[in-house]
Amino acid sequence: MNDPIPLRPKSPPPFPVPRPARFARTPPAVFPVILGLLGLGLALKRTLGTLGLDAGIADAALGAFTALWGFAVFAYAAKMLRRASVVMDDLRVLPGRTGLAALSMGGMLVAAELTAFSLTAAKAVLIGSLALHLVQAVLLVIVLRGSPPEGRMVTPWTPLALVLLALTIPVALVIWAISAVQLIRRIPPAPLRPMLVIHLAPASLFASVAALAGQGALAQGFAALAFILLLLLLMSARWITVSGFSVLWGSFTFPLAACASALILTGWTVAGVVVLVAALGVVPVIAWKVLVLWGSGQLAARTNAAEA
Repeated sequence: MNDPIPLRPKSPPPFPVPRPARFARTPPAVFPVILGLLGLGLALKRTLGTLGLDAGIADAALGAFTALWGFAVFAYAAKMLRRASVVMDDLRVLPGRTGLAALSMGGMLVAAELTAFSLTAAKAVLIGSLALHLVQAVLLVIVLRGSPPEGRMVTPWTPLALVLLALTIPVALVIWAISAVQLIRRIPPAPLRPMLVIHLAPASLFASVAALAGQGALAQGFAALAFILLLLLLMSARWITVSGFSVLWGSFTFPLAACASALILTGWTVAGVVVLVAALGVVPVIAWKVLVLWGSGQLAARTNAAEA
């Protein structure tokens, strides 16, 4: 009888576990809270100006938030340089889609801030951000076409309302209608409910853009719509947040800041100040929690960020 062939011992797993290369797994999910901080800074500056107060603290905050946005963009660009197709991988998951949209929209807010210092720089950043957003939209369509029907759910994110008011109002109405039908047919799972707050952003942006364009009646109409949506969301706050804190709470940040800014612009000063004060208490806390997760390396794992 032949002797059995001895089994080769398996090599133990490497210890310690090798860490990804620097910036190789930068999570797009960090950008929504940075967008919220930029929006909060602009809303604070606008409110202080309306009340006749010095806006120096708002300018300082905007400078810090712009630097944070720039560092995050650099980190994601470093990830793309390692493997450009990583963008397609990030667009396949919901946190990646909203995060990349927030990246380009953050550039639009940075451009708005730069108008006080250099119109040339502001135009360059704005054009670059719009071009980037257009590329993202094309890539997202490609990803969605190859996704199963369950992955083609409409998400309420219409940032081009900043500059294309006439074109985006019908688009936003369609998105609101589709989202309402989806909400009636199927209650969103608890972890995804914070995304519903994003519906507040288009109405707020339309109100702001219409006010700046001198369309008073249209601005008042969208300001009223934004205020009604805000009240409905507040009444549903417990239902929306029932699953506890998650990275998707970043969806609260920019809509709150945009709503405060819209109310101030359209003359709803008292309501705007109240919303701004609430945002000053909520947005930095959420942003801090998400940034801590990013710094500790947990944000990429929690949001399934692709690795280059």
